[in-house]
Amino acid sequence: MRIIAGTKRGQAIAAPKGRETRPTLDRVRESLFGIIQFEIAGKTVLDLFAGSGSLGLEALSRGAEYAVFNDAARESVAIVRANVEKLGFTRQAAVYSLDYRAAIQAAARAGFWFGLVFLDPPYRAGLLEETLVCLKTAGVLAPGCRVIAEHAANLPPETPEGFVLVDRRKYGIAGLSIFEEKPA
Repeated sequence: MRIIAGTKRGQAIAAPKGRETRPTLDRVRESLFGIIQFEIAGKTVLDLFAGSGSLGLEALSRGAEYAVFNDAARESVAIVRANVEKLGFTRQAAVYSLDYRAAIQAAARAGFWFGLVFLDPPYRAGLLEETLVCLKTAGVLAPGCRVIAEHAANLPPETPEGFVLVDRRKYGIAGLSIFEEKPA
C-alpha cells in the first residue's frame, strides 16, 4: 500500500495482516480524495477505525494540519504509529487505542474540532449510524465537516437525524457515503 499523492506521494505504508482489517482499496482512496481534494488543506482530521491509518496519512500528505488516529486493535495501533513515524508526521498526529466511543470522548476532552472524519468500521458491525450520532453529541464536528463513511455497497447506512447525505458512490463491493451536519 502506498500514499497516492501529496508530499509523501509514493511512500509505502504497512497494513495489518490477516482478515481482521480490510484496507481501503487504492482505487476507492483515489476516488475519495479526488472528491474532497479541495477540502483537506489546513483541516484537523479523524481516522476513527484507522487500520493502517491510510486515510488520515493520505490527508496529512495532501495538506491536512493534524490527524487523530484510533483503532481498538493493538496490532493496528502499532502499525499506525510506525507509519506516522516513517512518514515524519509525529508532530502532526495523535494515536489512540480505544473503543470508538471512548476515542470520540477523548478527542472532545482534548478540544479537537474536526473538519474531516473518516469512518471505516467492519462492514457488518452496524456501527456507522451510532458513530455519527456519537460524533454529533460530543460536539467535535467543525462547521461544514464532511464525514466520509466506507461501507458494504449493498448495505449503505441510514442518514441519522441531524445529518444530510451529500454524496454516495459504489466501487464493486465497497461503498462511500459522505455526510454533513444539518445547519441549525
